[in-house]
Amino acid sequence: MTYQEKIAGLGELSLVTVNPDRDAALLHGWVTLPRNSFWGMGSHTLEEVREIYAFVDSLPTHHAYLILIDDEPVGLFQTYQPEADPVGERYPVQPGDVGMHLLLSPDRRLARSLTNAVGPAVARFLFRDPAAQRIVVEPDVRNHLALRRLEIEGFTLDSEIDMPDKRAQLAFLTRARFAARHQTTA
Repeated sequence: MTYQEKIAGLGELSLVTVNPDRDAALLHGWVTLPRNSFWGMGSHTLEEVREIYAFVDSLPTHHAYLILIDDEPVGLFQTYQPEADPVGERYPVQPGDVGMHLLLSPDRRLARSLTNAVGPAVARFLFRDPAAQRIVVEPDVRNHLALRRLEIEGFTLDSEIDMPDKRAQLAFLTRARFAARHQTTA
């Protein structure tokens, strides 16, 4: 268990490091759903998904976690050091920047409450590290739902950038802005 947080009205949120062999089938099921097309793995085979997460698991700069609610898998959360990622070649990385990707794939029972709770929870997880000063994200510019969610969460939209596989919207959430919006000591 990497992180746990009780979320009122939802349950116990846990982040557990992805085990590529154990979790490949679950992840493959999520990343190949049409609604998750912006994840960019829709045509990947089960073995390709396992290999990708084995590679991520081998990197000291990138981490993948299953998001569980009361031990039920509901999403995938990835973190990375921008200077060790293609995004870091496309904007001036600052000390304290930490990148993240988030894929939620809950059942309908959890969908609305989960979306509202997970963003702040993963930000609290990232800001536990005193060195983390700013969260960096780069969703596809066509992913209007993600862009709207970022604005709701307090991210500041920056420039559009060309990534190897997409045109992306760079966005940032500073520690100070998060703390002010969530009345925390983050």
